[in-house]
Amino acid sequence: MLSDFNLLASTMRGNERQMCYELAFLLKEAGDPEPKSDKTGIRGLVVARTTLDPVEAVEKFKALLVEKPYEFRYSLRIIPIQKVVHTELDEVKEAALELASKLGEEESFRITVEKRFTGIHSRDLIEAVATEVKNKVDLEKPDKILLIEVLGGYTGVALLKPSDIISVLKEKML
Repeated sequence: MLSDFNLLASTMRGNERQMCYELAFLLKEAGDPEPKSDKTGIRGLVVARTTLDPVEAVEKFKALLVEKPYEFRYSLRIIPIQKVVHTELDEVKEAALELASKLGEEESFRITVEKRFTGIHSRDLIEAVATEVKNKVDLEKPDKILLIEVLGGYTGVALLKPSDIISVLKEKML
């Protein structure tokens, strides 16, 4: 698995290889000359490394989805990742707090944890970060989401607007 990924994509179980090819193709369409994608060892999840800004790459995917929806055959969800650390509470906390420091004074936030193959509890991750961030918490309609994606030994962290994540099926229905 790529340890320096900056995109996380989900697909249906069993389609990970096809998703790797699709993600690399989509990144080339978005302007990345040398994208890398790899299976994670977790069914339904693929990671990628792009030279593009990952949030901008997802924006380009959204535009491509409107133009050429048939090119998204295996993608379910594509998420930009801004930092990758080893799955250790202190490292995850440090990365999350560094990103949370970019919150505007009036911006609300929510912490979302998605974890696989780890013994760390979601509550421990949330408490470690939330107690340090002074912004208002809004679980329903936050301005930003502090996303913590645990993939076994590696954890991806991102501070995103809800619109920065592409959910392909929802987008196709709009």
